[in-house]
Amino acid sequence: MTANGKHNPKAHSQNEKIHSDQEYIDQKFMQAAIRYARRHEGLTAENPSVAAFVIQYIDDQPVIIGRGVTALGGRPHAEVQALEEAGEAAKGADVYVTLEPCSHYGKTPPCADALIRAGVKRVIVAADDPDERVAGQGFAKLRAAGIEVVEKTIASAAEYGLAGYLKRKRQSRPFVTLKMAMTKDGYIGAHSGEQVKITGAVSNGQVQVLRAINDAILVGAGTVENDNPTLTCRLNGLEYRSPARVILDRRLKTPVNSNLVQTADKHKLIIATKADLTGADDYLKCGVELLHLSADENEAQLSELLSHLATFDISTLLIEGGAKIAKSFLAAGFVDRIILFQSNTNLDVKEDATKVKAPLTPDKMPEGFALKNKLTFGTDLMYEYEKVN
Repeated sequence: MTANGKHNPKAHSQNEKIHSDQEYIDQKFMQAAIRYARRHEGLTAENPSVAAFVIQYIDDQPVIIGRGVTALGGRPHAEVQALEEAGEAAKGADVYVTLEPCSHYGKTPPCADALIRAGVKRVIVAADDPDERVAGQGFAKLRAAGIEVVEKTIASAAEYGLAGYLKRKRQSRPFVTLKMAMTKDGYIGAHSGEQVKITGAVSNGQVQVLRAINDAILVGAGTVENDNPTLTCRLNGLEYRSPARVILDRRLKTPVNSNLVQTADKHKLIIATKADLTGADDYLKCGVELLHLSADENEAQLSELLSHLATFDISTLLIEGGAKIAKSFLAAGFVDRIILFQSNTNLDVKEDATKVKAPLTPDKMPEGFALKNKLTFGTDLMYEYEKVN
């Protein structure tokens, strides 16, 4: 409106441009924060890997003056680190956080209080925190202190990396990713007594990345028997990011001299079983944690296992087991994401070998899953599917 009360189209247009520019800036910095948060995925214990950027405008240009990501083990939180780096310059700044700042006293003071003390002007947040101790209270604290809060800035992008934490808080179980490698003609291996190469080196490296960013990895007893894997992260320099290992072995037939059991003192190993644990001392001596499943039906057993893993602060579980394990979790409805690697060659094994057909293919995907990504790794294709809510 002008001084004489008439509408001013030019002023309205300028306001729209300012709003549009700010929205663009908010999205760009949040995208950067989401990428920064991925640095510590799988390394922050019960806490999610969250990133925070403190932005100050210098000569009308937004500049990062402080950044933080949830520390290894879960503390200190991202906001505290970013504010410490920014120092007194944080006053009047904008802060981008990938998850709602905490509002409660736990092992550390509330991050919302730290933001208030720093005198920041705006807090832009991607995802809401479903933790009942937070759940909107962080936003309420900030607003009560006169801080502008912008919620749900590209929330879906942030929730991709936070999926494990969100799943554990909302459903008391880990977020489950089923990973499978298959040949061009639709096989995942063969019972032949020989190691079968399916995908190439680039894809295999990507599988190691998946291990590095997941809290735990699960296989069945058949995979242990056939392949005798170790299931650690084999990328140079990232060995310390190896996940906890889980074997679903209902009859407790895992050999004590297997690679998994023999490395249980170095890397956490849980064996879930229906068998009587009497006489299982050999496993315990090696450092194996034994979980006795009380349920008889498949879905109830898997639910019991997942709930148990959640109590160990395991938020993300990668399934690398064979066809039987994959079918079991799919039938129970516990798979949230499917990552399928497909080579450009057919299965090459002995003529008398029993080939194992893939339980799913890009052309035959379980109902309720939507394709989110299709990428090329060397000569292989990777398909990523997400369960549709």
